[in-house]
Order: sequence, then structure tokens, then C-alpha cells
Amino acid sequence: MVTAIVLVKADVARIHEVAESIAALDGVSEVYSITGEYDLIAMIRVHRHDELNDVIPGRLNKVPGIRDTETHIAFRTYSRHDLDAAFALGLPDAD
Repeated sequence: MVTAIVLVKADVARIHEVAESIAALDGVSEVYSITGEYDLIAMIRVHRHDELNDVIPGRLNKVPGIRDTETHIAFRTYSRHDLDAAFALGLPDAD
């Protein structure tokens, strides 16, 4: 799984509309509205690196109302949820 984090600047009057349009795209797992320099963060999760081209410049960057994007590719995930799933063996708790 390849994960990319896309920071999005949107037209202020269209942030909600832009967020919903991005969230509807295949390959987008979540969209967050945020404070700071950017308006939204989109989490992109695809199976192969070359699929990022289809999702980000191919569809996401073409959403009306987007003014600018900045993309970061994740090397590794440090999530408690992911770690718990990776080490779970399906055995009952020892409690």
C-alpha cells in the first residue's frame, strides 16, 4: 500500500464543496479540514506507486476550487491501529 498526504489550498467560499469532491475520488481514504496555511488534507491510499499519478494530478488537482496542492509520500506508517492489526494473531485475550 502506498500512502500520500496531499495538502490542499482551496477557494475559501468552496472549501466544503472541494472537500466533498476530493473525498468522492477513488483512492482517497479521508479528507480533513484543517487550520493553518492549508485548508484540507487528503489521504491517498493506492496499491501501486504509479496509481498516484491517476489520483493526484489526474483527478484531485483538477477539482474546481483548488488553488494549490503539496504532496508528501509516506515511507512508513506508525499507527497504533496498524501495529495492533499487524501483531494480532486472532487468539482470545489472556484476561
